[in-house]
Amino acid sequence: MTVSYTLKVAEARFGGFSGLLLRWRGSIYKLLYKEFLLFIALYALLSVTYRLLLTQEQKHVYAQVARYCNRSADLIPLSFVLGFYVTMVVNRWWAQYTSIPLPDQLMCVISATVHGVDQRGRLLRRTLIRYANLASVLVLRSVSTRVLKRFPTMEHVVDAGFMSQEERKKFESLKSDFNKYWIPCVWFTNLAAQARKDGRIRDDIALCLLLDELNKYRAKCSMLFHYDWISIPLVYTQVVTIAVYSFFALSLVGRQFVEPVAGAAEPREPLEPGQAVGDLDMYVPLTTLLQFFFYAGWLKVAEQIINPFGEDDDDFETNQLIDRNLQVSLLSVDDMYQNLPPAEKDAYWDEDSAQPPYTVATVAESLRPSFLGSTFNLRMSDDPEQSLQVEASPGPARPVTAQTPLLGRFLGVGAPSPAISLRNFGRVRAPRTPHLLRFRAEEGGDIEAADRIEEEASVSGDETQEP
Repeated sequence: MTVSYTLKVAEARFGGFSGLLLRWRGSIYKLLYKEFLLFIALYALLSVTYRLLLTQEQKHVYAQVARYCNRSADLIPLSFVLGFYVTMVVNRWWAQYTSIPLPDQLMCVISATVHGVDQRGRLLRRTLIRYANLASVLVLRSVSTRVLKRFPTMEHVVDAGFMSQEERKKFESLKSDFNKYWIPCVWFTNLAAQARKDGRIRDDIALCLLLDELNKYRAKCSMLFHYDWISIPLVYTQVVTIAVYSFFALSLVGRQFVEPVAGAAEPREPLEPGQAVGDLDMYVPLTTLLQFFFYAGWLKVAEQIINPFGEDDDDFETNQLIDRNLQVSLLSVDDMYQNLPPAEKDAYWDEDSAQPPYTVATVAESLRPSFLGSTFNLRMSDDPEQSLQVEASPGPARPVTAQTPLLGRFLGVGAPSPAISLRNFGRVRAPRTPHLLRFRAEEGGDIEAADRIEEEASVSGDETQEP
């Protein structure tokens, strides 16, 4: 059963995650304690052997080996390899859950398009949605060990009511070397076409809508089957596993507290590689044990969720999904068909603005202003010239001197931008007011007169600005 702790972390508070550390079911302790105890036992065995059974010369050789193993362990890019792998596994895990077929959209379309309050109409709707549920049961039997244990044979599927005996005979008579979960979907399409012919589905648009929803449902069944078929490449899983195991195999030897090299101030003091003379011999490598807990636990997380259709604590509750889907879908297409409450005026019929009431615990939220956009409180410039509307002048492109508002405050309103092209370098034009650049021909002038006026104004401005 999936371990849910959402309510426990609904609010961020002091020690919010600390309470989750004491749980056993679905915890990292339950997953890792066997490997953790094995690592401690092997480390203790090597430590006792080094301290009590080796001669002084053998200890010296072992110390050299330990230092070599400690340096070699640091060369393994464990964080990069393991982190990338776990990220891929988690993304795949969630994608598999979203690929589980749910009949919610399909049952709504069936209830809306397949008409008839008589026995025939009821039979059509229930049979269509039963075929959809049968397809999901068949594909889940192929990927989930829990569902396969619940329905080990097709006879169990018949006894559960997903399939009749005649349908089972028809199903088994169709010979195929591949998975046949798609057969109920074909039955669905044929039955829908027959319902359209009989007038139970009133037009082709409704039939097309119904078949589109079925195709989406079937696509999820197919995707679920292919997730089970195509795994993460085995070579990548092997690389990650070898990297983790080799790292801690080297750590078993390299993280032992050994005597310092000859010539140290206190040669009798046992030291861990990299320690300074005088450091404590703690017998228990706390940091190494924490490192094992983190890295090996990371690998265990990937091992648990790489196939979420097993029987681990956090695997998907596929059997409960089957129960829910069948019950909800049959209720939707049968008991709820044309079973509507009377249409009444709502509580805000005569009000211009609907405002639902708040409780005392939530009334403070009503005092907060509504979010109207990130630029709603932006402070605009007080300069009225910045808000003038300017019409773009069609015609050939002309070099324009851009205005820089910040420099304009120091150099004057008409100060040109420092971004002057090389073509106009050394030639400064007189500033012109933007809204007077073009003569409006619509107000009484013609186009030729407008161009002539603009050209004369430009020439006179150039002459006045030349040194």
